[in-house]
Amino acid sequence: MQSGILSSFFESAGAKYLSEVEVNRFFSNQHEFQGVSEFRNLLGTPAERVEFPATFYWLDDDEDADPAFLEASCTWYDARLNQPDRSPEYRLYYPAAADPIVQRAVAGDLLVIAKTPEQKLLIILCPVNTTVEQQLLWLFGLNPRDNKVDVKPFQPDSTRLGFAARSLLDDIGIGLVEPEPSAFEELISLYGNNFPKTSEFSKFARDTLPGINSLESPDEALIAWMDHEEALFRHLERHIVDTRLKAGFVKNGAVDVDGFTEFSLSVHNRRKSRAGWALGHHLEIILKDHGIRYAREAFTEGRKKPDFLFPGQAEYGNIGYDATLLTMLGAKRTCKDRWRQVLTEADRIENKHLLTLEPAISASQTDEMQSAKLQLIVPRSLFTSYHQAQQDWLMDVAGFIGLVRERQVDIEQ
Repeated sequence: MQSGILSSFFESAGAKYLSEVEVNRFFSNQHEFQGVSEFRNLLGTPAERVEFPATFYWLDDDEDADPAFLEASCTWYDARLNQPDRSPEYRLYYPAAADPIVQRAVAGDLLVIAKTPEQKLLIILCPVNTTVEQQLLWLFGLNPRDNKVDVKPFQPDSTRLGFAARSLLDDIGIGLVEPEPSAFEELISLYGNNFPKTSEFSKFARDTLPGINSLESPDEALIAWMDHEEALFRHLERHIVDTRLKAGFVKNGAVDVDGFTEFSLSVHNRRKSRAGWALGHHLEIILKDHGIRYAREAFTEGRKKPDFLFPGQAEYGNIGYDATLLTMLGAKRTCKDRWRQVLTEADRIENKHLLTLEPAISASQTDEMQSAKLQLIVPRSLFTSYHQAQQDWLMDVAGFIGLVRERQVDIEQ
């Protein structure tokens, strides 16, 4: 099995929008997803009932909540098996045990079913018109429209999943075991069973990834550095966790439950915070490479600290300084509802900027950003995860650098 490749984890996937009869108990209590003809390409056309082990997920845009999931099973069957004069009508039966997940959905919400090579199903439900909806459809390359089902088989290939796609899979509990980066042994020799400081880790990632030129392509450089650091981090994390688990959790001759819980939480929290720090570190190098004047985490009103302030804190604090030459930039690995935090971080700057690595943010969210005078910036390679109308509005990293350079030239003149 090749690691980091979508076809290694899924044979096929399909999506549809749910109807009242599938999720509204006032219409039906049969615990069935309607198996319209297209789903046969996903689940087959068996003569007898087939049972699939399944994991049910409910995902939404609440960044602070962990995905809700449970293990159950599903039965795929022809409801007209004993009616030879009628064409087959396949349905997917789910047990009452899955209700805590399924009953979160309402008519019009998205259903995604993905089948693994081991013939296990991932059944994912999420609200319509959300970022997670757009991300799931982008990840699996699906496009259900007009009450139709879209099914896609995944042919074996060698195309590695990008940083953003791997992060989405990680969110639903599918951790990728990728080939060991060439620099991993050097990382271990330097730091052993310890995590280096975030700035040191980011520098190590850049130094061990030759051929990257942020002057020629800042967008590609940012993604390449993040991708490489993520791979190094995951292998180091696995190495450290494996060593710690083998040592066991025993205190005073008894199982140290508190010690285990504390260690588990530290792993979880480090994983969530590290990527945000890495983004800031790599972006700072890109700004330096391009000769951009900036201050990182400078103070504004009420001791607020935007991630980057251009050209600096002294200019921002000078009330006589032309506010149209000031720029602020927030940098968040994912934004979801947290993008609103950026709006309060620099009162003198009317039009604010936010850089994120999150793909496929919903149109409703980007519409809100535009209304709030917030310009979203994403690396150019992620543009295709957004709808065309969104792409026309998005700014890439190179475009942002051009903007602040133009304002910097105005200062120098």
